[in-house]
Amino acid sequence: MIMLRTIVSAVVFTSISLHASAMEYSRPSFEKFRFDESYNYRNAPVRPSSLFYTIKHIPLTSNRENYLNIGGSIRERYEYTNDPVFGDVTQDEDGVWLQRVNLHADMQLGRHLRLFGELTSALSEGRANGPSPVDENRLDLQNAFADFSFGLNESTDLTIRAGRQEIEFGSGRLVDVREGTNVRRTFDGFRGLSNFLNWDVSAVAVRPRRDKAGVFDDETNHDESMWGLYTVGRPDFLPEGSADFYYLGFRDDIGSFVQGVNKETRHTVGMRLWGAARGWDWNWETVYQFGSFGDDKINAWTLASDTGFTFSTAPLQPRVGLRANIASGDKDPTDSTLQTFNPLFPRGNYFSQAAVLGPRNFFNFNPHLNLQLTDKLSLNTDVNFYWRLERNDGVYSPSGQIIRGPGDSNARYVATGLSFELAWAPINHLDFTVIYTHLQPGPFIRQTGDSKDMDFLEITARFRF
Repeated sequence: MIMLRTIVSAVVFTSISLHASAMEYSRPSFEKFRFDESYNYRNAPVRPSSLFYTIKHIPLTSNRENYLNIGGSIRERYEYTNDPVFGDVTQDEDGVWLQRVNLHADMQLGRHLRLFGELTSALSEGRANGPSPVDENRLDLQNAFADFSFGLNESTDLTIRAGRQEIEFGSGRLVDVREGTNVRRTFDGFRGLSNFLNWDVSAVAVRPRRDKAGVFDDETNHDESMWGLYTVGRPDFLPEGSADFYYLGFRDDIGSFVQGVNKETRHTVGMRLWGAARGWDWNWETVYQFGSFGDDKINAWTLASDTGFTFSTAPLQPRVGLRANIASGDKDPTDSTLQTFNPLFPRGNYFSQAAVLGPRNFFNFNPHLNLQLTDKLSLNTDVNFYWRLERNDGVYSPSGQIIRGPGDSNARYVATGLSFELAWAPINHLDFTVIYTHLQPGPFIRQTGDSKDMDFLEITARFRF
């Protein structure tokens, strides 16, 4: 059934897209978060008349101050994993088909009130053990919030966002929407957004959604909560680039580590420096965590970096980069201090689209190369060398599950990964990706259980309007 829907959807959407691409206009780019897009043509001398623009700005009153924006997307994906998690997980016989459909409506009611709602439907077929929580969610609300905006003074506005909402901070190392999975992450609660002295300030008090596979049956996950303050700006001490400074509080009533399962209250303070100049780009982050794990204390940290140089005048405009990252692990699971870093709500594809290894108790080096083959076609390739930091701690998945405990192994080296990603966007509304990843287990995996080479293939088609 998913295959049939895929073929029909592709024909219909491609026809619409080709018609739209033939129109001569410039349009806002599609954003990762559709509520960040702006289609306010109230003051435009000539309003675009194409079907695409008609649904993007539907006037609700004669003065056009109240209007409705409608949009959506459909993503079809095929995944095949040979020997998933090095052979620990049941083999999917023919791979997995994944479909995600979203439809949103954005209503602006004057200058002070905005309502945004988005439905999502995520279906899967072919998983040997049945769909996982991030594979399937037949129909539910992905976003459903109200923005109340008002001015604090002549130069500062404040927006209070209340309801279900997607959130990402920085480059998604700690809080991300988890785009790679079929079911994107979202939160229930409150967020305040403002600009103060040229700093973007965001305050949050939220709980994650607990995903369920049925129809309108998702609920707030009361086992976990997050609160804090995240700021982005350009401090005087930086000659170039920008900086993020933040505090994030986190609570998990059933935190799970090699040290055990207990109530976890964790406080995260961090700084991120990022920017681009004269061909160079950088994204560096440092984080320290403290708090309690049951009666024990928490003392954890991470350093993350991604540095690259783009040869913009060379053929194919190659970007050569290096990611180098490290996160603390637990030196002694029997003592009174938990030292394993917790990435909170990170992107699932932290190291590769295969989404096997997570950023806890590790250090890695990840050289990568990006080539712009044509204006619409790009190739990204990278190799990842991955170790565990502490021998008495295990290896974790991106979601925090323990993949392998330390066992009797003294080895640090976990795996080598090689990935290729080909991305093609022939027109504004339509894009395709093909990804291949090969993971070769290292001594630690070989000494603690199944240790088969793992191959991952992903083919994705996405249409947005």
